[in-house]
Amino acid sequence: MNAPAKTDDFVVAETPAQVQAKIPDGVYAETVLAVEHYTDRLFRFRMTRPAGFRFRSGEFAMIGLMVGEKPVYRAYSIASPAWDEELEFFSIKVPDGPLTSHLQMIKPGDTVLMRKKPTGTLVLDALTPGKRLYMFSTGTGIAPFASLIRDPETYEKFDEVILTHTCRDVAELKYGFDLMEEIRNHEFLAELVGDKLKHYPTVTREDFKYRGRITDLIENGKLFSDLGVPALDPAVDRGMICGSTAMLKDTKDLLEKAGLVEGSNNKPGEFVIERAFVG
Repeated sequence: MNAPAKTDDFVVAETPAQVQAKIPDGVYAETVLAVEHYTDRLFRFRMTRPAGFRFRSGEFAMIGLMVGEKPVYRAYSIASPAWDEELEFFSIKVPDGPLTSHLQMIKPGDTVLMRKKPTGTLVLDALTPGKRLYMFSTGTGIAPFASLIRDPETYEKFDEVILTHTCRDVAELKYGFDLMEEIRNHEFLAELVGDKLKHYPTVTREDFKYRGRITDLIENGKLFSDLGVPALDPAVDRGMICGSTAMLKDTKDLLEKAGLVEGSNNKPGEFVIERAFVG
């Protein structure tokens, strides 16, 4: 997921040479390899991975561009798994956003900046052992889970993984469907994942097989009946949440009502939330 913010607009440097000359010390300067636009609001891109860059699947990094005379950074979940030789990100487009208004224009060969230290709470280490892992996401909140569902460690630790993804429109779900297709066709993930991964996409503004806010579907039990699984049980179920401010609060309340306790990197628990993108 990425964090929108509001500041004044900037002017992009005119040439790659100008950009290169202004890159700050102590950050990575990586090359864009591919860009795919899903809707007028969503796109993903892949870029080179620095040789010394290490991260845990589910973490985020500060990425940015040289905009005018200064670098502009925002927090972005790393959507690629820790084993990938490239880095992938999934982003919204904010027309007047200080970063995304420029980032959405990138093309292969362009330079993207990245600070050297990744962090985040949506990591397997922050959860106590369990059997079933729920990943609750809305919009670009699916990004950290795009990393985790492609990481073999996820399936070593859990017998069942359920990825929920709620968007306004069906077109906004396509990134999630693409991820599932990639896993099904991957040379080693397909066999490793098998039938352990379930994908539960829902929309709120169009007719679709699954419709409604994920919090409503948890509360009324439709999520569990649709998937053929029992209601939330702190003895076996673990959760990760990434989405809007309201979604984080409401989902957290429902998990706590079911008896699950929030965890962190320092004190693992039964569910975790990524709050870096809120505010």
